[in-house]
Amino acid sequence: MTNFVDDLAAALSGAKHAVVLTGAGISTESGIPDFRSPGGTWDKFDPMEVASLDVFIREPERFWAFHRPRFDMVASVAPNAAHAAVAELQRRGLVKALITQNIDGLHRRAGSPDVIEIHGSLSSGRCLRCDFRLSTDELLARADAADDGVPRCECGFQLKSNVVSFGEMLPGEELDRAFEHAGLADVMLVIGSSLLVAPVSNLPGFVLANSGTLAILTEGETPYDSRAKIRLHTKAAETLPQVLAALDTLDQTD
Repeated sequence: MTNFVDDLAAALSGAKHAVVLTGAGISTESGIPDFRSPGGTWDKFDPMEVASLDVFIREPERFWAFHRPRFDMVASVAPNAAHAAVAELQRRGLVKALITQNIDGLHRRAGSPDVIEIHGSLSSGRCLRCDFRLSTDELLARADAADDGVPRCECGFQLKSNVVSFGEMLPGEELDRAFEHAGLADVMLVIGSSLLVAPVSNLPGFVLANSGTLAILTEGETPYDSRAKIRLHTKAAETLPQVLAALDTLDQTD
């Protein structure tokens, strides 16, 4: 593994526009379960019955009965060493963009200054009718104060978090930024993503099409494994601090 760690450090050190793409695997090490893996949440619940936009509109009580505990789960965990390492790579200027499929906000809590959140975030809420915006604290206060557990806007409509529900459009601005950075990237480091969910699964293809370097750090397999120049089947929280140490060594030898 040491050679691959050194290779990854060298690639990041020499990159002009390195981009990091993260998925659920970076947060499972903090104790957040992976929804899509075998035995995960979607094996126990049909997402279209508890987490879709249609259910939110028709049965907000069911939607919020499933959704409300997710806030407590995320609040009970902390960013891990992998989140901290990505933030440090950004701080050093080695990573120009961080794109995540995760909604947990752990990258921001770890100190990442800018996060492109493709699937939205639990960090705020809004009204789909009048576009009223509010903080997570206020959103949860309204949910907990409601007899049916559903937070409501002053306009009378139910409120939801800024997590993208099934059947809801992805945030256009975030998606545009993600593909813009992928088009500029000469190195993309994928951490903890299966690369099976579109449109995020298309991002590595943009990098490869421009002759960029693809590095993948996940314990599971991905469709891009054979095309990755650097492939690590290890835990991100263990490996990324080693990459930082290798970068420090490179700096000392320059």
